[in-house]
Amino acid sequence: MNQVLSGVWALLLGIVLIMLGNGMHFTLIGLRGGIEGFSATELAVVTSGYFAGFLSGARVAPVMIRRVGHVRVFAALGSFMSAGLIALPLLTDPIAWTLLRVLLGFCMSGIYVTAESWINDAATNETRGKVLAAYMIAQTLGIIGAQGLLTLGDAGTSALFIGASILVSISFAPILLSVSPVPVSEVARPMPLRRLFTGSPLGTVGIFLLGGVYATQSGMAAVFGTQIDMSATQISLFVAMLFGGALLLQYPIGWLSDRMDRRMLIFGASLLGAIACAAAWIAGDRLWFLMTAAFLAGGVTTPLYALFLAYTNDGLSTEDMPAASGGLVLTFGIGAILGPVATGWAMQRVDPYAFWLVLGATFAAIALYALYRMTRRATVPAGETDSYLGVVPTASPVAVEAAADWAAEQGGPERDDTARP
Repeated sequence: MNQVLSGVWALLLGIVLIMLGNGMHFTLIGLRGGIEGFSATELAVVTSGYFAGFLSGARVAPVMIRRVGHVRVFAALGSFMSAGLIALPLLTDPIAWTLLRVLLGFCMSGIYVTAESWINDAATNETRGKVLAAYMIAQTLGIIGAQGLLTLGDAGTSALFIGASILVSISFAPILLSVSPVPVSEVARPMPLRRLFTGSPLGTVGIFLLGGVYATQSGMAAVFGTQIDMSATQISLFVAMLFGGALLLQYPIGWLSDRMDRRMLIFGASLLGAIACAAAWIAGDRLWFLMTAAFLAGGVTTPLYALFLAYTNDGLSTEDMPAASGGLVLTFGIGAILGPVATGWAMQRVDPYAFWLVLGATFAAIALYALYRMTRRATVPAGETDSYLGVVPTASPVAVEAAADWAAEQGGPERDDTARP
């Protein structure tokens, strides 16, 4: 493993620093928004703005790279992102924040496309799985670490926003000083949603609903904490638990994924998420019940994303996988835009604890649909499925396609290149 990481350590260090800054700003939006008196609906729209920008950046960034190259795109987007983070405390208005979040999402998506192109190019067929796994772990560790940094300052001032901007700015040094331009990574045109749904109804519907879950957790958790009067330290711990659960549950769920019917595992993981959310809603403001629920609900979200990718690819021929991956990323992004808006509306119309009701209802919908699909299609034997690789929801189509290629190469010996029924 040390030999594998020796060629990409600088890229991984840069990614950790980027995620420290990006993770700080996600939670800061909820903290500062509460101080400024923004409503749950306004903050939900601000949250959705990020994912709208992220979705558009995933499609535009490859075009920009082809025109001017990786280094220029990476440096330009990094500069805009750093400026956007500093502008947030200067323009404390919901409309301005929404526009800035669209910019930040666009820049972050483009940064992912560029960095993942370098990482994919640096890996060989033999090392790609380990390199991608290390990359996903680096992302998650950066987000978790960011929550600790938030305890060092006051969200009511500009200091933490400036700190996030500095982290993003210095993250480019190890990356740009250690890599050279690489051939442009082509991103396949997304598969039409009708065709994607026909090929994998569960994968399409499930990943759409999961997009709402992930965006709500990452963007509205701090809003929920602020509205029930958690302290800044408690909110930081609450958000960290969401991603800490994802880091620790990824491996056991991935291990099970290669050994059982993935639809049953999707059902079980979704049911666990629904139960955790229901328990949190019943628990009210009891802190450690909320922390435990966050650990479990967040813990199944990221593995479910990888499960839906793997399950969808199980029913496709190898040549269809890149387009299907793009379609799933698009579908997830649409769900991520709509999910926070629905949650914010519910939180404002009911009470802050509607955060858990919406999350729980969405998890339950995934579980019930998975149960229904098990009655409509035969089980694919474990020996004929692709290998599972823990892809995080923040990955761009570049990493998703690379993970799909690796999974197909590592799949069972009985796998062929024809689509399954």
